[in-house]
Formats: sequence, structure tokens, C-alpha cells
Amino acid sequence: MTTIELLQKTKAAWPALSAAPAEEKNRLLLAMADALESPIPAILAANGRDMAGAEGHISAVMLDRLRLDEGRVRAMAGGVRAAAALPDHTGRILAQFTRPNGMTLRKVRVPFGVVGMICEARPNVTADIFSLCIKTGNACVLKGGGDARHSNEAIAALLREALRSEGVDPAAFTLLPAGHEAAGALLNAVGYVDVVIPRGGAGLIRFVRENARVPVIETGAGIVHTYFDLDGDLTKGRAVVCNAKTRRVSVCNALDCLIVHRERLRDLAELCDPMAAERVTVYADTEAFAALGGHYPADLLEHASEEHFGTEFLDYKLAVRTVASPEEALAHIARYSSRHSEAIITENKRTAAQFTRAVDAACVYVNVSTAFTDGGQFGFGAEVGISTQKLHARGPMGLPELTTYKYVVTGDGQIRES
Repeated sequence: MTTIELLQKTKAAWPALSAAPAEEKNRLLLAMADALESPIPAILAANGRDMAGAEGHISAVMLDRLRLDEGRVRAMAGGVRAAAALPDHTGRILAQFTRPNGMTLRKVRVPFGVVGMICEARPNVTADIFSLCIKTGNACVLKGGGDARHSNEAIAALLREALRSEGVDPAAFTLLPAGHEAAGALLNAVGYVDVVIPRGGAGLIRFVRENARVPVIETGAGIVHTYFDLDGDLTKGRAVVCNAKTRRVSVCNALDCLIVHRERLRDLAELCDPMAAERVTVYADTEAFAALGGHYPADLLEHASEEHFGTEFLDYKLAVRTVASPEEALAHIARYSSRHSEAIITENKRTAAQFTRAVDAACVYVNVSTAFTDGGQFGFGAEVGISTQKLHARGPMGLPELTTYKYVVTGDGQIRES
């Protein structure tokens, strides 16, 4: 079956799913969660094949993102059950008003239709994404990375069987084959796919943006900065910077560049000290290198080059840039940021206000780790990704961001005469 034929089947399966009441969708999600936990050894065996094929071809950090174990599979199932417990946003009336001629307008939240996802080697995303689509009444088409092929196939087969067992057309969830041909067909599926959401690194997102003919919501790539200001608190800074960098280095909200005010270089060694224990390699500019020399482990300290600024490391690596003022820090961020998450450490309220006003990013923090850019941490429940664009959705994308709206207009025979 061709990719277009698969997409046609998914489009045809969507109306029944969109009309399903909340109770039916929740029952389906619980069945999906049970299905994921019933044959865990089979999922792990498929993942083992992926791990064996990826060994030596991707970094240790990316291998960890690919790896599944029993705990991670059960966490996937738990995430699906959590989605069932979330409020249902579809059908909600966002606004209602009556015009002078007596006709009433209601702005109603509705599903997108068919949501396409293109993901890299993260098999847990397969269940996450589909559960959120089910909850919002959307059909789903997933194009996974080749590294996670066997894991995705095993998980998708279980989810489709759960759909079938509950009387839902399994075509409501389609896993496309690995390869560029399927990705190209998905990105050009005008009339079959309503929106595509890429979830991965900068290269993937750029490819989708440059090649898609269907609407795209960009997520993922994070080139994240934290500025330690002249008036920054050192204790707060040590904790926030280390947490933002090392809590989990392979995620998009992880810190990539520490910007430090020149007058605080005397504190840079102490600021960076917790990261030495985590074996973080620091790429420092000339002034920062001099401040760290003899204090930070020599085997973890290197001179920065231009390429280190503006890099999403996804690893135990950090660039450090020295600036003379908040304005210079803002200029650096404006040049290199991916508009994901940016932070300042300062006790100066005027500087904090200047920073939050001037920085153009989805999430801007004052004395808080960027690790909090996450739908769960924001209280949204599950998320489909972090949007770095401004249209439709920005920041953590929860259930409302997987919907759109329509106007329902009712009256009593009104006609327009002018």
C-alpha cells in the first residue's frame, strides 16, 4: 500500500473518532495502556534490535533516548492513563454572543483532523503522541526515525490492536515506514493531513520547514542560554545553572550557553564547580577561560570557537560567553537563540524586567532553571512538544494546542440584505 493510500485510510477513519464522546475516548486510552503492559518482553526485544543496530552510530546520550526497559514501558502506559484523566477540551464553547439581528455565534473548540508527527529516535513518543491525539479527537500519522523502527512497529501494533478491540478503525493511527520517501509524502499530503509537527533536532525541523506543503508547528530545537547578571545571587546561580545543564542533557530545555557579566568572572569558578562533578566540558571564551584556569578540571576546559555559540549540544557540554552589560547579553541571545527558553539570574528587578521584556522566546525565566519548560511542570498535563513559533501555539503544547475552533451560528431565518 502506498503512503498516500495509508493517509487516505487515516483521513477516512477520523470522523468517527472526532465524534466520539469523552467517555469512549477515555475507555480507549485505558485499553491502550493495558495493551502496552501486557507484552513488555516483546517490546523490549524489538527495542534490543534497534539498540544493536544503533550501537556505534549515535552518541551515548542519544542511545539512552532510544533505550527502553520495563520501567520506561510502564511509564509510557502510565502516561496514557494520565491522558485519560485529563479534562476533554473538544466541544468547549470559547465564546458566545448574540448579534443585533438575533443570530447567536458560538466559538467551539474542535479537533484538527489528521495530525502528522515526524520524530527522531524516541520510541516513547509513539504512545505519548497518539494518546494526546485520541484525547483530542484527532487521527494520527507518525513517521518515526529509522533508529527506532522495530520499537515503533511493536508499540504501534499494540496500539492498533487496542483500537480494533474497542471497535475503532485501526487506521486512526498509522505508522509510516522508515525512509525519506514516506516523509516526503507526509509533508506534501495536502487534503489528507491537517498539520505536521516535527519533534527532534534542528536539522529535522529545518528539513520539515523547508519541504512541507501542509501547515507546520515547529517544536523542539533548543539553543538555551542563562545569563548570570552583575546582581546575580551566587547560591541561586550555582543551583540553577547546574540543574539546567545536567538534569537531563538530551532534552531541548537543557542549557547550552552560560553568559556571565564581566564583573562576576571572579565567581565563575564557584558558579561552574557543581558541573565539574558531572563531567561537563566547558568551551570558554578568552576571559572566561582565564577565570576558570586552575580551578576547573583541565581535561574539561577548552577554548571556545564561534561554532560553540549557537550549538544545541544535547550532551555534557557548555559554552561560556563573557559580556559587559545586560544589553550585550541580550544581543548575544538575539543572535544565537532558537526562541525556546532563556533565563537570567539577578536580584535586580529592573534588569529582570528589561530581560523578560526584550527576550524573544517561548519561555523566559528569572532565577529559575530552564528545565521547567515542560507541559507537566507547567500544569498542562501531557505535552506534544515545545513550540518555538508564534502562530497558533507557543511554548509547551498541551491538549488545547492540538485543537482549533469553528464558529457555529444559529438563528431564525435571518438573511443579509446589505
